[in-house]
Amino acid sequence: MNVTQPLTYFDNSATSFPKPTQVAEAVTRYLTEVGGSYGRSANQRCCTVARVVEQCRDTLAGILGIQDASHLCFTANATQAANTVIRGMDLTGGRVLISPMEHNAIARPLEALRLAGNIQIETLPAFSDGLIDVTNINIPDDTRLVVVNHQSNVNGVTQPLSAIRQAIGDAPLLVDASQSLGKIPFKVEAWGLDYVIFTGHKGLLGPTGTGGFWARHPHTLEPLLLGGTGSNSEHLDMPEFLPDRFEAGTPNVAGIFGLEAALSHPPEASHHRDDLEALLAAIRAIEGFQLHAAEDFNNQGSLFSLTHRTLASSELSWRLDEGFGIETRAGLHCAPLAHRHLGTVPDGTCRFSLSPYHSNSDFDYLLDALTKVAKGQ
Repeated sequence: MNVTQPLTYFDNSATSFPKPTQVAEAVTRYLTEVGGSYGRSANQRCCTVARVVEQCRDTLAGILGIQDASHLCFTANATQAANTVIRGMDLTGGRVLISPMEHNAIARPLEALRLAGNIQIETLPAFSDGLIDVTNINIPDDTRLVVVNHQSNVNGVTQPLSAIRQAIGDAPLLVDASQSLGKIPFKVEAWGLDYVIFTGHKGLLGPTGTGGFWARHPHTLEPLLLGGTGSNSEHLDMPEFLPDRFEAGTPNVAGIFGLEAALSHPPEASHHRDDLEALLAAIRAIEGFQLHAAEDFNNQGSLFSLTHRTLASSELSWRLDEGFGIETRAGLHCAPLAHRHLGTVPDGTCRFSLSPYHSNSDFDYLLDALTKVAKGQ
């Protein structure tokens, strides 16, 4: 990357870019030097692979703030992780409470269960920006699960997980950390979470095709996928022990090599929270735009959305790309529930998601571009 040019990629909520240089190096090293499978043999190559995979698991456990890394299982992405948890537990005849900001990775598996007549779905009370109103939460007796998107992929509002835990009592709590993990401190144990799903290719800066979930009580889940694990091969049922029970099939070893490298080499941020706050204030001052973000900056993540008074969100995104090379994402962002709550359907918004590599000069370039678009230039 030419550091003299502005970093115009603002689509990090879809997948982060750039990655630390060590990510590509680690993937290449696995593909060209190491090779070998995971958990299938006892030769030197496979032992090397096992060490890297388990180091990655242990590092993730530290980032999540959990004690037992064996309860952390790898999947191909957060969507597979969400399906593993949601479809793996017995929700039949019960009620599932969700935040109004859920991604389709959560909403679609739940909707399939609702349409099958297995569950009822209710939305937790929330303020206009999607922040859950913990003082008005009511937990019916038949509640089987509470699901909360920790950080919205539409406007960046970040939920108070500790307060939510106190408000819902002993109800099982599943948290979607796809947007937040790697960006802000995470405390599974301190917050009293029961299930967490995550992906490796966003805030953790790893490759696509990596992700996973953590379960406090994994015995409450049935595996989504059944198949080879390299263990207990004499039996046709899945192993009971972890993480093998939920890791059927050969994992994305090259991706995990890259993810471990990303976790071991986090970049130093090129901007601070104050810079983001100043950026949002400057955007609010540009005539013609409406900023979609958290009402209280203390609840703001590193992404936000814009709509324009006359331009469709897709047109705004195209003009920024065509005229200034600024890459964003327009539309509903696989989160129609969030857009309905924010009142931005059917057009959606134009989303800007930041990277630790963005600097104040990149923000200045973005502000200049938005100003010119607002003036029709």
